Amino acid sequence: MGDLWVFGYGSLIWRPGFDFEERAKARLAGFHRALCVRSHVHRGTPERPGLVFGLDRGGSCVGMAFRVTEGRRDQTVAYLRERELVTNVYRETTLPVRLGDGRLVRALAYVVDRGHPQYAGRIGVEEAAMMVARSHGQSGPNVDYVRSALTEIEALGLKDQWLSSVVARL
Repeated sequence: MGDLWVFGYGSLIWRPGFDFEERAKARLAGFHRALCVRSHVHRGTPERPGLVFGLDRGGSCVGMAFRVTEGRRDQTVAYLRERELVTNVYRETTLPVRLGDGRLVRALAYVVDRGHPQYAGRIGVEEAAMMVARSHGQSGPNVDYVRSALTEIEALGLKDQWLSSVVARL
């Protein structure tokens, strides 16, 4: 089977939670990062859902790719399934990503299921800020997640005006 690549676009960028041999900036075509998932577990509750990122159709997304050795593949996939598929709002898939050095690799990625009830679609800045500000889940305050995401996205040299506007209102 060989080594496994994992594409991170949200909290996986700064908190992968698994051992890896290599980490590289990477671009995924055909999907963009969006604060489009109502979080009922990690960053909110069913009564007060938070918002977390999903890979949604269209555009492209720069994130981080992690290479995991073949020997750690099974435990890494099991960990990611437990972390990412809690409510099945994501679909596990393998997609081509272009690493910063030009290599093209296939990486495990979690894409939002637009048919899932937790899919929020496009949300305005004010509504997003209000949801983020009031929600807290098993992994902590939604505000911490969103602020950390913006910090890490900017550390990659990227700008996200919409996300910056949400954070400015928190």
